[in-house]
Amino acid sequence: MAADLSQIVKAYDVRGVVPDQWDEDLAELFGAAFVQVTGADAIVVGHDMRPSSPGLSGAFARGAARLGADVTLIGLCSTDQLYFASGRLNLPGAMFTASHNPAQYNGIKMCRAGAAPVGQDTGLAEIRTLAEQWSEQGAPEAAATAGTITELDTLDDYATYLRTLVDLTAIRPLKVVVDAGNGMGGHTVPTVFAGLPLDVVPMYFELDGTFPNHEANPLDPKNIVDLQARVRAEGADLGLAFDGDADRCFVVDERGEAVSPSAITALVAARELAKHPGGTIIHNLITSWSVPEVVRENGGTPVRTRVGHSFIKEEMAKSGAVFGGEHSAHYYFKDFWNADTGMLAALHVLAALGGQEGTLSELVSSYDRYVGSGEINSTVADQAGRTAAVKETYAGQGGVSVDELDGLTVAAGDWWFNLRPSNTEPLLRLNVEARDAATMAKVRDEVLALVRTTD
Repeated sequence: MAADLSQIVKAYDVRGVVPDQWDEDLAELFGAAFVQVTGADAIVVGHDMRPSSPGLSGAFARGAARLGADVTLIGLCSTDQLYFASGRLNLPGAMFTASHNPAQYNGIKMCRAGAAPVGQDTGLAEIRTLAEQWSEQGAPEAAATAGTITELDTLDDYATYLRTLVDLTAIRPLKVVVDAGNGMGGHTVPTVFAGLPLDVVPMYFELDGTFPNHEANPLDPKNIVDLQARVRAEGADLGLAFDGDADRCFVVDERGEAVSPSAITALVAARELAKHPGGTIIHNLITSWSVPEVVRENGGTPVRTRVGHSFIKEEMAKSGAVFGGEHSAHYYFKDFWNADTGMLAALHVLAALGGQEGTLSELVSSYDRYVGSGEINSTVADQAGRTAAVKETYAGQGGVSVDELDGLTVAAGDWWFNLRPSNTEPLLRLNVEARDAATMAKVRDEVLALVRTTD
């Protein structure tokens, strides 16, 4: 019977503890399976700074070469740098990272040529099946001619390309604190920001996959406390925080206050629509009401989609959208092969701020119009039952709309909420937004009472 990889092959990627759940032997099988499923005769592979990453990525490369594919190793890189390489070289790619997970984890984010996503429905299930079979039966037969393995440094080209997409030459000087969280931002930021009129105050730029200072997950408020304090202490214009593989970017204003990713989505959307008049902008269903409002005000067409990068990228490709944003601080650009890049979003923020004289808090105030709860998790054994109870409570109320595009969304004239089950844990995730704090708190507490009831 084949090995069961269900615990590490997720919806969008491979993710698990090394070496307990997977190791270099399995990585080699994943490399072979990736080549077989994609039919690639050449691929590109990169990795983050985790201690296990060089060995795992090297094993993956050997597995791919064994089946005849030529492998280009780009070494240390951010995830969006790997997407750049996949797009620029027009090759399928594999990035070894576990993003914001703790040090003992590692994973693989895979894409087809042009950074097109590989998920459960687009090849990942087949890759898992082959790896399971081969782990039990032995490695597949080698190709008659093995592929080559060569190295290529893409960092300078990546940085140059990003700077062609956002003009920063005329901005006023800005002081920016950057918290790389000992992740890949410490590798990419110095090159991308080089030569720009920026006074960069670096925090935790040392590449260290054990994350000695804090988790590389800026979505958790406790992990940006150091950045907030440093921005205030330095009198900086803003702060930027990157996650472990530096594909997400979070922004802090001059007061040390976190800027909502929805506000950043709206800001970047307005800028992209100035370049692409009448364009389509994708946003997931837990971004703020302000996002579609700003898109319409700037002559664009907003398209609402489910949460998750595969849905965003699919909709981007289908609609020809110029930009897409998620409330988790993933930002997707047509000019970047529809892939997500926090670095490009950061450059847009710097350009917008540096192109005028006001503060960042003043700049984003027009994009941050409502009061949000943030995502609130509740441990629930019967996710479907509790969701049904919430739906039953609200569905019959006048002036209330209900939809189930992704979980349960309920909206009224001055508030909305979304309740979604986790794919991997017994959790229900609640997001609430309203026109004022009192209404938000009232709706939040009412829904949580229904979710967390013990009857």
